[in-house]
Amino acid sequence: MPAPVCLIVNPAAGGGKAGRLAPSVEQELRAQGLTVRRCDTRDLEHARELAREAANAGETVVALSGDGMLGALADALREVPGAVLGVLPGGRGNDLARVLGIPEDALAACATIAHGIPRPIDLGLVSAALPDSPGRAFVGIASVGFDSDANRIANEAPAWLGGLVYAYGALRALLSWSPARFELELDPPGERHGFTAYSVGAANSKAYGGGMRAAPDAMLDDGLLEVVIVESVGKLRFLTRIFPKVFSGTHVHEPCVSVFRAREISLSADRPFTMYADGDPIGELPVCVRALRGAVTMLTPATPAADSPFSGPSPNAADPAPPARESPTGA
Repeated sequence: MPAPVCLIVNPAAGGGKAGRLAPSVEQELRAQGLTVRRCDTRDLEHARELAREAANAGETVVALSGDGMLGALADALREVPGAVLGVLPGGRGNDLARVLGIPEDALAACATIAHGIPRPIDLGLVSAALPDSPGRAFVGIASVGFDSDANRIANEAPAWLGGLVYAYGALRALLSWSPARFELELDPPGERHGFTAYSVGAANSKAYGGGMRAAPDAMLDDGLLEVVIVESVGKLRFLTRIFPKVFSGTHVHEPCVSVFRAREISLSADRPFTMYADGDPIGELPVCVRALRGAVTMLTPATPAADSPFSGPSPNAADPAPPARESPTGA
């Protein structure tokens, strides 16, 4: 028999979308033969508590939310042996669901909860650049610089913008942006790079910002971060040549874009920045970001996405993790 489900709902996600969908989702999960207990969250810390309690009770934790709460739940569950996390799109971006090939319609996505394949998924971890700093995990992409301003503006934007909120944030941020200098170290102590750049992203997954394919080659099971740097160019060129290509992922072929792979990076800048991940603030520079291989088990579709985010075929519970890709530093 499948494990009972704890449906954790962020009723405010997607401008109230998740709260409106929750009764129908709960009904559909039951129609799929699942036992369901619904919990609505007050805030992210409450969501973490609910997830830990549910996983410790042997329930499958299912998030009806956006990527922000999903990242918080994954962060909580990485410490709970045997925990399983399911994803139902209820926010504005829903990038992890999209990357995994989970249907955008939350009711259709319930089939993945009932019949999906449990699979170990990597997480990223952002921590202060201090020894033994505990850090916070994320599921998608942690980025800083221009992205910091764009995320802040997007989070303050009206809910009626829906998925366009991220493009709106980027365009508004561009008006007041001035170049920043970033210092990056790959797999410390290792290769160092300095850039005058718009942004630096440490990607666990391919997409963020409601479908922007910022790191099109990122994999969810290789134990590596895809590190994408958009170096400084004129604003007109950024607006007309770089930014539009982020939606297809072809921006990575532009001369001003550099891509590295590493298990860990350290990052600092010449002025204060807040790093954002999964749409929420996660740390203040300087920071360390590292990949946590297979840190949480998620329910994934039985039929993988056409552009698979995995480096190997769908495993069953007994299969070993696929081999990691080599990082450019040879670490």
